[in-house]
Amino acid sequence: MITSTHLHAMVIHFPIALLLIGFLSEIIAVFIKKPFFHQAAFYLLLIGTLGTIASYLSGNAAGDGIEEGTLGKAIELHEQAATIALWLTIATALIYIGVYFLNYSKNWIKILSIILFAATIGAIARTGYLGGQLVYKHGAGVELGLPDFSNTDIENEN
Repeated sequence: MITSTHLHAMVIHFPIALLLIGFLSEIIAVFIKKPFFHQAAFYLLLIGTLGTIASYLSGNAAGDGIEEGTLGKAIELHEQAATIALWLTIATALIYIGVYFLNYSKNWIKILSIILFAATIGAIARTGYLGGQLVYKHGAGVELGLPDFSNTDIENEN
């Protein structure tokens, strides 16, 4: 059965990859000046934003009920970082949508949107780092797959 912890682990990698590649596409668009890269950045940002929302919701469900001790504090830090990343991603997407549909081409808004996209990537990276700490340092969501010795042939021989 798929739990919220499993779902979060399956979903989280997509927005990370989509947003990172979207940001790199935007940086390439600044230097190469081809519309393809800017459009790719726009669509990857939109899809990455949807993935961020799904990741945030699945992460909230996965962390429910764990509030005490070192693990609880680590989850709280990860959740705070995820909230910042979520709102930055949504704000960046809304600005890009506004620029795209209003065909707004002022240089200052382009610079602001790229800076906001960079801040989003930083927030996503921090959230991912803290999530990695949860798994690899604190063992959150890790199930031990120890063998079941209760019904082995050794016991049957005795």
